[in-house]
Amino acid sequence: MATPDFIRTLRTSIGHQLLWLPGVSAVVFDDDGRVLLNRRSDTGRWALIGGIPEPGEQPAACAVREVEEETGVVCVVERVLVVQALKPVTYDNGDVCQYMDTAFRCRAVSGEARVNDDESLDVGWFAVDALPELNGFALQRIKQAQSDDPTWFDPTSSE
Repeated sequence: MATPDFIRTLRTSIGHQLLWLPGVSAVVFDDDGRVLLNRRSDTGRWALIGGIPEPGEQPAACAVREVEEETGVVCVVERVLVVQALKPVTYDNGDVCQYMDTAFRCRAVSGEARVNDDESLDVGWFAVDALPELNGFALQRIKQAQSDDPTWFDPTSSE
């Protein structure tokens, strides 16, 4: 994931200390019910599309922007799936971040899935019953997106 300029600026003051940040993730379905995934260039693993909102950017707008920037697919947000504080992450350079993730169910409306920036090694549509290896975060979000239940909430969960 490319580090936004505003975070680089903050890091000059706070060093590697814990930085609390908003984040978004998008579970994007096409008309055939397939899920859009990218194979991340930083980890080599398949994942949901996501990112960090710019200052003042609304979370849903960020999800739409990130999907198009990373995959070439234009989507619309259908609903919020979950808002959840995630566990802190320590990056290879020593930076520590903790994200408040807002996950959205989205529907693709145009565009062709492709590698569209340097954050992805590969991009593709996958049937829900034929997903590549994914972490628990992605699998849970996909499960939530398939459900007709309203926004998920677990007051005891910390991911």
